Amino acid sequence: MTNWLPNLAEGSGPIYVRLADHIESAIEDGVLAPGTKLPPQRNLAFDLGVTIGTISRAYSLIHERGLVSGEVGRGTYVNDRKPAEAAQKAVESPFGGTRVSLAAPGQIAFNGTAAPDNGQQEVIASHVTEIVREKPSEIMDYTRSFPSFWAEAGARWLSHQGWSPKPEHVVTTLGAHAGVMSIITAMTAPGDRIVFEPVTYSQISRAASLSGRRISIVDIDADGIIPDEFERICAQQHPKIVFLMPAGQNPTCSTLPLERRKAIVEIAHRHNVWIVEDNLYGAMTGNPLPLIAELAPDRTFLVNGLSKSVSAGLRGGWVACPPAFVTRIRVAHKMLTGGIPFLMAELSARLVISGDAEGIRKGCIEEIEARKAIVSETLKGVDFNSAPGIAFVWVKLPEPWLSGTFRNAAMNENVLIDDEDEFKPARTDRIFHRVRISFSLPKTHDELKRGLGVLRRLLDNGSAGYDSIE
Repeated sequence: MTNWLPNLAEGSGPIYVRLADHIESAIEDGVLAPGTKLPPQRNLAFDLGVTIGTISRAYSLIHERGLVSGEVGRGTYVNDRKPAEAAQKAVESPFGGTRVSLAAPGQIAFNGTAAPDNGQQEVIASHVTEIVREKPSEIMDYTRSFPSFWAEAGARWLSHQGWSPKPEHVVTTLGAHAGVMSIITAMTAPGDRIVFEPVTYSQISRAASLSGRRISIVDIDADGIIPDEFERICAQQHPKIVFLMPAGQNPTCSTLPLERRKAIVEIAHRHNVWIVEDNLYGAMTGNPLPLIAELAPDRTFLVNGLSKSVSAGLRGGWVACPPAFVTRIRVAHKMLTGGIPFLMAELSARLVISGDAEGIRKGCIEEIEARKAIVSETLKGVDFNSAPGIAFVWVKLPEPWLSGTFRNAAMNENVLIDDEDEFKPARTDRIFHRVRISFSLPKTHDELKRGLGVLRRLLDNGSAGYDSIE
């Protein structure tokens, strides 16, 4: 543990920002070396004469900057930034993000779940060629209308086990993420609360927080959200929306049982809470249970897209809305995104209506299952959750590994994975000691095996890896 103390009289802005900036400067100057343990928050607050809340906000900020990792009960440690910096240089993107979006040369990415390369480029290219030839004026102008054809495609893609929303209730969106944020923006106001599970697709919660919404956390077990806990949150905090992935939950792979789906619907009705049902992964699992949207069509916004099953680059998505809110969601989406490009919406719709999207999805699922067989063989004896058709596993780390230290150790070995903090929508005391290992991004099965071999070696030699982080 370091005895380093900053001079908070230097710098500008709020004290917590100044403290975060001093820590970042000390890390860049080598004063705080990789692996250094920062002082406990209470001790540093006393030494600096500030509140523990100030220290907490500063530590949270440097964690968001990727400078440190921390575990409850163990402390906060300076990260080794070299692998991340190398990867960021390889990306050369001005937009940033919470994780490395592209692996640098020599690195293997297990931190993304886009649809695997299944030769779909040729099918997509043929549709693009047709659209450019048939609709030259439309692709050169703003999208000024929404053909019923697009909504019909969305209704088909959102359908499940014989159930389908009405096309007139479907809104075409610029991907699933934009669809969810349109719902949140349209159905809530700044200061309203949105309920998330303790680990989830955190990009939504971060975007919601950025737009002034507050986050509530509802507890889960192996089957997903616990109805009694959801009831308690609704009674005490009066949220406006709950965000759920009832099948193929990211990252836990859990599927919500039918009894719980019904219970959640009843509680949402009783407390006037809207439900956002993200079925991106659920549609890949072949789950036979009815969607929450089937059980409560008047209260549920059903979201799906093409990123996990056809191509992430298409940014194609749809939302099935309660009937009275279709126009509101469409307008909110336009205001947030500037409007959907005609080429992307037309291409997504043609892929679905032609049946090509379904064919690509089946091919992707076959490839995912082939890769999962490699994962299961390589990680035999390791405790992990998985789900059919889902390109990730939720791995329980053996002693003495902690989630953040394992992620850093893997990065030092040029393998990129996600620790549990990547999926936390807000600060929480819930610790899972797990990491998510995704396997759709490696280009070949040989690359997949190499990366998995590295992770297996780390899992089997936990003591050595743990000690190297001290």
